[in-house]
Amino acid sequence: MAAVHFGVTVPQIKRTWEESRVAATEFEAMGYDSLWVCDHLYGPQSPTIPILEAWSLLAGLAAVTSRVELGTLVTPAGMRNAAHLGKVIATVDNIAGGRVIAGLGAGWMPREFTDFGVPFLDTPARLAQLRETVTLLKRMWDPEHEHVTMDGRYVRAENLVCLPKPVRMPPVLIGGGGEKVTMRLAAREADIWNNQAVHHAALEHKVGVLRSQCESVGRDPSAVRVSQQCLVVIAPDEASAGPMVETAKKIFGGHMGDPTGPLAIAGSPARVREQIEKNIALGCTMFLMEFFGRDTREPARLFADEVLPHFR
Repeated sequence: MAAVHFGVTVPQIKRTWEESRVAATEFEAMGYDSLWVCDHLYGPQSPTIPILEAWSLLAGLAAVTSRVELGTLVTPAGMRNAAHLGKVIATVDNIAGGRVIAGLGAGWMPREFTDFGVPFLDTPARLAQLRETVTLLKRMWDPEHEHVTMDGRYVRAENLVCLPKPVRMPPVLIGGGGEKVTMRLAAREADIWNNQAVHHAALEHKVGVLRSQCESVGRDPSAVRVSQQCLVVIAPDEASAGPMVETAKKIFGGHMGDPTGPLAIAGSPARVREQIEKNIALGCTMFLMEFFGRDTREPARLFADEVLPHFR
């Protein structure tokens, strides 16, 4: 079994660059394996909610960190020109020295497309954009391909050159729970498939679907790592964790999963360790965590002190 990987989301919404920078460098010092940002051009609830743009933010974080991997959870494929996106990711990977994970998905917020002059297509078309984008990016980054030409329905390029190439071939993470199209694409093309927080309780079923899709496309299921986006509510003891869990449930609703659910990572450090073990037993070895709290460094520090050593 692969070593258990723990990533943490960087404060990004209603935060300054300085707040993001300080949190990221502290998370790295705490021993986390990766840092993640969401890729939205608007705050998820409203265009008036301030949010730092994902790849610009990752470029800055790449320059101020040295060890952690860096990724988006996730970049909507059709929200940017695919060739330009590939160039941006290659550049950030060069700044990072080979630490980027390319998190990709289909997108779901119409206005962050249309307000920026990009059409928001229907779901089948956005999934096709995702498939074609993955194909183009892999060709762009491949050292064997000096020039890339592609004539897809949504993604086109002619004699495209991407230099410098990424330091390493960026692992591709595909996020999304669509069992017929998205997960089949992940089975065929992804290095990592991410189960969204809203589907956390269905992890066992989703892993089964992924494995079945891998087998159907002739790929070893062990070649695709399973990651879980998850809200983490942690407190020194169960008595203090209880009210935090209830507050988190009210604030997030179902968007980040049910913090009282059967696989929810919530409670005292001992309880959190038990819940992580349950997730691992179902096939998840990568946790992409959003800590609950205004200053997420505090619960992240408790997790790093009381939970991380158990899995090292």
